[in-house]
Amino acid sequence: MLKYLSLIIKGIAMGAADVVPGVSGGTIAFMTGIYEKLISSIKSIDHIAFGLLLKGNIKLFWEKINGSFLISVFGGVMISILSLARLMEYLLVNHPIPLWSFFFGLIIASSFFILKHIEKWNLATFISLIAGIAIAVWISIVSPAQTTEALWFVFLSGMVAICAMILPGISGSFILLLMGKYAFMMTAIKDFDFVVILVFVAGAAIGIISFSHFLSWLLKRFYSFTIAILSGFMAGSLVKVWPWKTQSLRFEGLDYPTSPSNYEMLSGNDPQIVWAVIFLSSGVLLVLTIEFIAKKMRN
Repeated sequence: MLKYLSLIIKGIAMGAADVVPGVSGGTIAFMTGIYEKLISSIKSIDHIAFGLLLKGNIKLFWEKINGSFLISVFGGVMISILSLARLMEYLLVNHPIPLWSFFFGLIIASSFFILKHIEKWNLATFISLIAGIAIAVWISIVSPAQTTEALWFVFLSGMVAICAMILPGISGSFILLLMGKYAFMMTAIKDFDFVVILVFVAGAAIGIISFSHFLSWLLKRFYSFTIAILSGFMAGSLVKVWPWKTQSLRFEGLDYPTSPSNYEMLSGNDPQIVWAVIFLSSGVLLVLTIEFIAKKMRN
């Protein structure tokens, strides 16, 4: 029981990280020593496992996929997400500038730490980084603040966002931000919108099973390029989480970053610069603390 309780607690920590853009559940899994076992267990959910299930060999199926481990970890993740969703939605509505500033600090610090994993730089790696930044900036600018709420897009969001959980340094919430579904999913979880939640979970389940092998292969064969692109994505997404935005005059529904003074002039709201600096610094400090703890645990 203590073993599974420990796994649930580690899952809770992973869930808390994945609710916050810029902090990765994969990083927490790595820090707590369950990352390799998590990847191995997810990859074991294959055609052989489903064959055992269809034949009614429930016990063998459960043992093959390390079911007790997975249900403990992901149970903890769900507990954490359900607990924090209400808080995130409240902060998004009532304190957006401090919250986005905190996210900004998390992401800018995380992107730098990811780059430290690249041991050798060359022209191709540098191009990968620039390409990642350019793509993320383009997505951040041209994508509307709110994308379609159709269930097919919710399903797709789940498929893409869950892949971040198995990548240290990239969070699922960061992916949802780029896809314009972060606030939407926080509200759905808070309001227990079971249809949206189940569709998202179904997409996540298919995504993590489908992409775990591909992502593992990608990191093994093209590690530096992959890390450079991922870091570029994070750096480019800073456009999306910039605390001060103004509505586009040409394209309805598109938000563009602006200066705090211009934001105050256009909106009539206090830009809260002091709070923004405090929370941005807190985000950077949190990433530094996590990386320090991870380094200590690795040594």
